[in-house]
Amino acid sequence: DIMDLTRLAVDAGQFINRTVQLTEESLGQTDKTALDPGLEELLALADATKVWTEQIITQTEVLLQPNPGARLEDRLYEHLEWSAPPRPRAHELLGEEMVQAGLEVGSTTPYGTALMRCGGTQKQLGETERKFVQSVNIHFLTPLRSFTEGEYRAIQNERKMLVNKRLDLDIAKSRLMKAHQADREARVIVILILPAEMELRICQSLFDRQAEITRRLLEGLSSSHISHMRSLTDFVDAQASYFAECQQHAEELQKHLARSVFDLIFKQITQMNAEEMNTAGRFLPASQKCPLCCDSSLTALDPTNNNVSTHSRTSRDYSASRLPAAATDAASVRTVGEAVPTNTRPVRETTTAEDALLGSRRQDAASTPVTLQLMSDDRRTFGGPTCIMPNESHRGENHPQL
Repeated sequence: DIMDLTRLAVDAGQFINRTVQLTEESLGQTDKTALDPGLEELLALADATKVWTEQIITQTEVLLQPNPGARLEDRLYEHLEWSAPPRPRAHELLGEEMVQAGLEVGSTTPYGTALMRCGGTQKQLGETERKFVQSVNIHFLTPLRSFTEGEYRAIQNERKMLVNKRLDLDIAKSRLMKAHQADREARVIVILILPAEMELRICQSLFDRQAEITRRLLEGLSSSHISHMRSLTDFVDAQASYFAECQQHAEELQKHLARSVFDLIFKQITQMNAEEMNTAGRFLPASQKCPLCCDSSLTALDPTNNNVSTHSRTSRDYSASRLPAAATDAASVRTVGEAVPTNTRPVRETTTAEDALLGSRRQDAASTPVTLQLMSDDRRTFGGPTCIMPNESHRGENHPQL
């Protein structure tokens, strides 16, 4: 207990003396021992490294988690050494909302399918972002924090001890200087000067030793900078991988949506064209309709009796402004078959240019692969175009195109 009290008294005395010395230096009442310029530069470099490292850590945390409340919660869990609960990313929340919206709209509708596909991609982006955050925390922020919380604290401890040794040295110098002043006044050499000189030599030795320790520790900053460069490279690699994976997901989604939109537009255009063609076929004037392919009355000759003709009509609802679009080449005409004596059963649907019907209107004749349907007597229209059922007598004849 006595030793502890003695040590406590000595420490209190040193603290008081150092405080007085520091105050006098601040007021300019006493001299201050200057440090080596190289050591001063190393200390300034350590301070700058620490300040900018902390700022980089702070901004990186803002990048990884923009929400300040969530960052504060994570720091609290880290301080308490508890595992933080998993927190969904913004992309994952957006993806979940899109999926739910797609299910509500209808998973079979084009818009609902697109929403569900976008939601799935957003979830993938959120998972990719989660992996990126974990990689940055492990390979970038952890090494930087180890510098600020480990290496720089060691430097600060040695620096504090160096400042204390310098204050002790300056105190010893002040005592020796006061001893010389007393010697000149009272001629007392042995009592004051010799202890002051001994104390000065001890303080100078301790100061030089502490300065060397601090210098060697500060020279390790180059190794710390190299480690920070490796961490920075890891951060850039993780960022490049994250952006590449996000771009891949986005491009796949873009292609899928573009293909879906194209198919939807193509389907709509096809339906509109079909409706317009049906409407145009009903309302076009007779001069613009195809005389052999439009919905008009024809006269078909019965091949069993060349003198008997049967009225018929085309079953195709098609109109063409130019006849070559509807008529076929009649260079080789073969038999089509006998007419069916019913009102609703088609004669024959032609599938090739050789099996064709020979139609005539006024003085012109041409072949067309139309499907004829016999008409009842009350729907016959004499004076309309005539469609002749070809037989062997027509083989080899050349008929002009309308």
